[in-house]
Amino acid sequence: MSDQLNRLLSIMARLRDPQRGCEWDVAQTFSTIAPYTIEEAYEVADAIARDDMAELPGELGDLLLQVVFHARMAEEAGLFAFEDVARAISDKMEARHPHVFGDPETDGGRPGWEALKAAERTHKGADSALDGVALALPALLRAEKLQKRAATQGFDWPDTEGPTAKLHEEIEELRDAPTDKQVEEAGDLLFAAVNLVRAYGISAEEALREANAKFERRYRAMEQLSEGKFAELDLDRQEALWQQVKLGETNR
Repeated sequence: MSDQLNRLLSIMARLRDPQRGCEWDVAQTFSTIAPYTIEEAYEVADAIARDDMAELPGELGDLLLQVVFHARMAEEAGLFAFEDVARAISDKMEARHPHVFGDPETDGGRPGWEALKAAERTHKGADSALDGVALALPALLRAEKLQKRAATQGFDWPDTEGPTAKLHEEIEELRDAPTDKQVEEAGDLLFAAVNLVRAYGISAEEALREANAKFERRYRAMEQLSEGKFAELDLDRQEALWQQVKLGETNR
């Protein structure tokens, strides 16, 4: 395994060589590579969602390449190297699992993990409990993480009644909002929806991903049933097809 990792590190060093490397790779910076890093992470998630284990090693390799790429650029700038990246995550994992790598009587699991993360933020001089929630996260996922952080400080509804009422309130406010306030109110509505879903112990990101997949599956089925003429149908006929597809799934 170490031979293949060293091989990958050597390949990246060669690609970044100003004289003998690849012009494209040499020209890249942290900011230009970051979008590819995000894209590769999504492609890993996609392979997992499709249960494509044959494709997963390649997708994980693409993601690993992103880590190696960033580490190589940092090494060239005298900031850190791949070894420092590996050391940092190893140190973090051992510190966050004291019940495994230290005292077996220490509390572990998710509650212990979150407490240790909070302690790390305090040690780093965080100004807010919300510090460290990455801006680059998908908005839905970031909303969920912000809410969870706030909940650790006691700022949370005790049950589903509060967020349910809040969601209805936001629906009314969007309906009554003037044009220049509709985007703001729409955002409040989505944020409230995430809060309600979270109150049921459900990941909003995962739930919406499943809803997207279901909509896509049903829409494609309608297109097939209409024999390529779906757009020519009126809304009532399209709705009838939707109900037909939905009923067909229910009866399976």
